Amino acid sequence: MRTKRKPTRLDRVFSRLDREPERPAHIGVPRMSRHRVVLFGATLAFYLAIVWAVVITSWLVRLDWQVMFFRPYQQWPELHAFVDYYVVLGQRGPTAVMVAAWLGWRSWRQHTLRPLLALGVSLLLLNVTVGAAKYGMGRLGPHYATEIGSNEMWLGGDIFPSGHTANAVVTWGILAYLASTGRARRWLSALSAVTSLGVGLSTVYIGTHWLSDVLLGWAAGLLILLALPWFEPLIARAETRILALRHRRQTHRGRTAPAPVQPAGVPVVLEPPTGHEETAAPEPVPTGRAPSRPHVYLAPGPHTTRAERTPVTPGGSRRPQHAERHPRGATSATRP
Repeated sequence: MRTKRKPTRLDRVFSRLDREPERPAHIGVPRMSRHRVVLFGATLAFYLAIVWAVVITSWLVRLDWQVMFFRPYQQWPELHAFVDYYVVLGQRGPTAVMVAAWLGWRSWRQHTLRPLLALGVSLLLLNVTVGAAKYGMGRLGPHYATEIGSNEMWLGGDIFPSGHTANAVVTWGILAYLASTGRARRWLSALSAVTSLGVGLSTVYIGTHWLSDVLLGWAAGLLILLALPWFEPLIARAETRILALRHRRQTHRGRTAPAPVQPAGVPVVLEPPTGHEETAAPEPVPTGRAPSRPHVYLAPGPHTTRAERTPVTPGGSRRPQHAERHPRGATSATRP
């Protein structure tokens, strides 16, 4: 007697997911509200203030040198192994793959390309803005500093602002930006803030960034997240064009399905003519070019199968004439 298998927790999860609606209507697109505009302006002012404080070699640069001489990796060496793994949460390659996998699953479930397109736009803005600032200001890191107390600007470096910190803010913050409910958005915002804060402090602990690099990295990543609603119309147009292009390709592929090609040498079955029509002459084949398929021409008139044809007996015997042979029934006069 067979008993019914008890569903596991994983089975219940997938059964719950199967009941989710396609393209949920309650997921709204964030707009550039007045509150968001105020936050964007305040963050931009903070960004410019950090740059100006480093350029004029203010108290912030002196704080950078004090933290560097403190050498946190020597003060707490037991944290070094954990920090080496934790800082990976700010690397662009591994984090982009993990977040893209999750957003790709959401796009498939909700039948929309907006999550993946929003991630692509945010990463593109991150590369352009942070990359331009890095190579434009050219600040050297703590391990390559040349003069104690200097700001180390325009010396060919690429650490200001911190790319790890900005990438952590954008990559994990995009999950909160695309959250479907207010509660999920608040929890994910707090989680992404703590993660990016830990990544920034990890780079200071290891000694690869100044403290001011981390502050500017936080501001750079937050500016990108706050500016994303301005790019929502572009994301919507890109999604519409991609889906329309896919639909046209599917329609074109269905209309122009190639006919099956018959192998060479197979006779073509022709319909018998309805009246007394003359057979058209074969088309001439150009010199130097072989026809794509050999033409087969049949005689006009109805065609019968071999079994229906009347057998024809040839006249006379098929045996060769022989001088000494006589027809059957005749008596040979010379036989003894």
